[in-house]
Amino acid sequence: MNQRYKKMLEGMKAKEKRAKKKSREKWSLYILRCSDLSLYTGIAKDIEKRFKMHSDGKGARYTRTRRPLQIVYQETCTTRTRALVRECEIKALPRDKKIALIKSQG
Repeated sequence: MNQRYKKMLEGMKAKEKRAKKKSREKWSLYILRCSDLSLYTGIAKDIEKRFKMHSDGKGARYTRTRRPLQIVYQETCTTRTRALVRECEIKALPRDKKIALIKSQG
């Protein structure tokens, strides 16, 4: 795993432990397949709304030029921090492992 991601994950996990329990909204992690067949990973409270933003060119810079075609993977996380940690873990995976993850859900 990339050193940058390791540091980021450690910091986020430590922050989660320090955080007080408050009302928790569900967050979701998602992977999109883009028009150039690349994979984009992100998090959102409402995946369908976020996908529409990406499709309309109002999402992440990455998806503005690569226009997402479909949501190929999603999972629910209990907090935003956990969703961000999971996002970092998936972004650190090589493409073949991401494809295996996508296939395992299907």
